Amino acid sequence: MLEEIRIRGLGVIDDAQLELGPGLTVVTGETGAGKTMVLTGLNLLMGGRADGGAVRTGSSRAVVEGRVTIDAGSAVAERAAEAGADLEPVGTVGKGKEKRERLELLLSRTVMAEGRSRAHVGGHSAPVSLLGELADGLVAVHGQSDQQRLLRASRQLAALDRYAGAAVAEPLAEYTTRYARLRAVEAQLDEVTSKARERAQEADLLRLGLGEVESVDPQPGEDEALRAEEGRLAHADALRTAAVAAHQSLSGDETVPDGPDVLSLLAQARQALEPERDHDPELAALADRLAEAAYLIGDVAADLASYGAGVDTDPERLAEVQQRRAALTALTRKYGDTIDEVLAWAEAGSRRLLELDGDDDRVAALGQERETLLAELGDLAATITKARTEAAARFADDVSVELTALAMPHARIVVEVRPRDGFGPTGVDDVEILFTGHNGAQPRPLDKGASGGELSRLMLAIEVVFAGADPVPTFVFDEVDAGVGGKAAVEVGRRLAMLARHAQVLVVTHLPQVAAFADQHLKVVKSDDGRVTSSGVETLDDTGRVSELSRMLAGLEGSASARAHAEELLETAASSKRSR
Repeated sequence: MLEEIRIRGLGVIDDAQLELGPGLTVVTGETGAGKTMVLTGLNLLMGGRADGGAVRTGSSRAVVEGRVTIDAGSAVAERAAEAGADLEPVGTVGKGKEKRERLELLLSRTVMAEGRSRAHVGGHSAPVSLLGELADGLVAVHGQSDQQRLLRASRQLAALDRYAGAAVAEPLAEYTTRYARLRAVEAQLDEVTSKARERAQEADLLRLGLGEVESVDPQPGEDEALRAEEGRLAHADALRTAAVAAHQSLSGDETVPDGPDVLSLLAQARQALEPERDHDPELAALADRLAEAAYLIGDVAADLASYGAGVDTDPERLAEVQQRRAALTALTRKYGDTIDEVLAWAEAGSRRLLELDGDDDRVAALGQERETLLAELGDLAATITKARTEAAARFADDVSVELTALAMPHARIVVEVRPRDGFGPTGVDDVEILFTGHNGAQPRPLDKGASGGELSRLMLAIEVVFAGADPVPTFVFDEVDAGVGGKAAVEVGRRLAMLARHAQVLVVTHLPQVAAFADQHLKVVKSDDGRVTSSGVETLDDTGRVSELSRMLAGLEGSASARAHAEELLETAASSKRSR
């Protein structure tokens, strides 16, 4: 529910604060521009398009701030929290199982004179689009432009479904799920059948590649192992010669008895140190290190001898390795940079080939599922059509009764539910609301059969019929009383008061008969210092309401007859509300 709106620097409004409450709030005043700016400010707060030209002359920016209360756990609360908004607990409402925690949410919109704008939600900067998302769950605005939405076939279908309630909502939810699955199944069928040639070609290429890999039968890491083996075989003589030479350097050459070697030299060094090691621990440590070095060099020399003896020249094995490497290289040129990647490709290719080879079975399964879904959708669509047809008759009767009360005694609507070809996302029905304003006239589409004023009252009649069923807590009506007066205006006020029993209602009006039904009366006041004209908003008390209604009735606040008439209007409205 809207608790407060503050508007600064917008059009003729310098600084205005609207304290709103539950029930019916009306906005009146002498300045039409001021009343328009109230609605413009609300539109900006709800994410509407920003216009730098609406910024008040002399101001650099216009700012609209709003404070709303929402239920914890509601879609609006969850979306705001998801966007990072701060939500302040402000108490609870209801009792027992109906008890609900209420949260306060602050909204803000700033429009610069050059046209840029920015938004804040819950104290944090947010995209303007977020205000629009939140508005869908906060406010329903019915103005001359908003009424055009009812002219759309999709909106008329949605209105009827909303009126029908669970009778349509429950089967429609099942229908929607199955319809989405049907679309997915048909897309898969289309892909399989329309691309059969491409899929067959893909399968043939996979078989060829998998056959080639299978014939070579590579093993994980085989390419690296063979590369190392080829290197050893190709350089066997050089490797053996190097090992023998190194061994001789370490342990001596038997063919050269007096030749120097590392082990002999180390032995001589140890012999030089051993006699004196007991005289100095540091020298003893050095002698021990020479002993360790001799042991290590001896081990290396033995390993070199073993390595040299084990290196054999094997031309046949070298040819085998080179041939095998060539076969593996042929695979890595086509299917991966390494043999491990080739094996991974083969595994994925085998799975894909199984899928492609199973197309016939898949087509049969998808076709069977499609037939089952079509049958289920047919049953659900028939249920939905029946519920819509029944609701259409009730809806037309209920709205026609309300139109009669709104001084349109001969007006009526007809809701036609017509079949269309094939299944759609909302069933197999087209819905159109037709309107006739007098007896003997053929019902016509709303855009041809209803004037702007008639559309305003039609929207009011529809909302009264929906009262209590709409999740939106606040309704805003602009020019709902266009083209009416007298008794019709009283009935408009009475219907707005009825709607306000179930929701917060804000109405901008120029008719005293409507304003008399207000639970709260706001007046746009104009001031002029000779240079600049500005407007503000004040809340009227009982005396102020009489004066304002007198002005609206006679154009003169001091008229005694007008005041008497104003008091009579207020008493009539109060009696009407008490009787309900």
